[in-house]
Amino acid sequence: MQLLILVLTLIVLSVIGFYLGRSRAVATSAGRTGHCIRSPGYYGWYVALWCALPALLVFVGWLAFEPEILRAILIDSLPQSARELPPERLSLLLNDVRSLASGNVLSRAADPELQAAAERYIGTLRISRWALFAAVLALAIGGLLWARSRVAPRFRARNRVEQVITVFLIASSIVAILTTVGIVLSLVFEAARFFVRVPLGDFLFGLQWSPQMALRSDQVGAAGAFGAVPLFVGTLLIAFIAMCVAMPVGLLSAIYMAEYAHPKFRAVAKPLLEILAGIPTVVYGFFAALTVAPFFRNTGAELGLSISSESALAAGVVMGIMIIPFVSSLSDDVITAVPQSMREGSYGLGATQSETIRRVIIPAALPGIIGGFLLAISRAIGETMIVVMAAGLAANLTANPFEAVTTVTVQIATLLVGDQEFDSPKTLAAFALGLVLFCVTLVLNIIALRIVTKYREQYE
Repeated sequence: MQLLILVLTLIVLSVIGFYLGRSRAVATSAGRTGHCIRSPGYYGWYVALWCALPALLVFVGWLAFEPEILRAILIDSLPQSARELPPERLSLLLNDVRSLASGNVLSRAADPELQAAAERYIGTLRISRWALFAAVLALAIGGLLWARSRVAPRFRARNRVEQVITVFLIASSIVAILTTVGIVLSLVFEAARFFVRVPLGDFLFGLQWSPQMALRSDQVGAAGAFGAVPLFVGTLLIAFIAMCVAMPVGLLSAIYMAEYAHPKFRAVAKPLLEILAGIPTVVYGFFAALTVAPFFRNTGAELGLSISSESALAAGVVMGIMIIPFVSSLSDDVITAVPQSMREGSYGLGATQSETIRRVIIPAALPGIIGGFLLAISRAIGETMIVVMAAGLAANLTANPFEAVTTVTVQIATLLVGDQEFDSPKTLAAFALGLVLFCVTLVLNIIALRIVTKYREQYE
């Protein structure tokens, strides 16, 4: 609660600083002609930034280092016998002290020594928070007064504010890049640990997937099979069925909405179609498991076909319905973005509306349409819940859409659930699958970029 009050106080002081800086800029430039009177808001932002940024940096840094400092102080206050405990038992003792201080459930009964340690921890934490409050408040007020004193007609506040914004944008870009690099490196390092135990060739070209590892060497199934080909085939099969549903339906609906539909009908139909994108995937999974899969099974029985209760067909069809809005909405946007002059030129040459759509509009909008298809493919490859509920977990190597299959993402979720050790091949296999999935997606994006660049040069 104290931290929330501190943040609100900092916001209030920043707002006050903005208005003080702005009013001083107007007052100091009264009767003069200069930059200040034309943009006094920059002076207000300058004061507000100097009020907020130093105090905010101290606030974040304090909260980042506070746990370790409090931990060291708490350890020093413990008896010598407690400080000589093994690291894991000492960590458990510290957790009990913090839990007792916060009023949570303990892992053991609270003795007088534990109670005394919790009271010392509460006192130290209280002193730390009051010191934080005083430091942040002093910095905020000091920054406000100092920045306000610099407000003058010849002071270039706009340049200083834009420099701060530029640094913030660069920092945001660096954070995004470092996050991507961290994700890739985490996949690479953990996958490398997996490939030390399982050969890369056996993983990429093996035809059996059975990652169940025994906890003891004398148990059955002590060595698992990590051939990922059945997972790749199942992923491609379900994604192919989904795209066979989503691409024609989504593209044709986009063409109708953009070129043929009445504006009133479009205003109602397009939002209704895009509602499909907001339905949770688990709801689609229920729909696939309770409605679509039994329908296909019963229909197949009437036609003399053997369709499993959990089949790639049911999962692919429902997944295709789910990603129709991705194709439709993006395709509709790029088709409506085609210049009207291209349509009028085609009509002027005697082309019909259908000929104009096929030979002018679709080629001109092809880069955006391909982008929508790729987004839909990525969505289909990364889907998990529908496959779990409609296609099952069986890693069958088959191209028959009537049988049960599984996908890479489903196996990743399955491998990371359970009581298996984190450094076991079963758990590390999830990172290897994630790395392969990442590489495949990267290759698809590169190919799509080449195609988009080629057609963009042709039609611009």
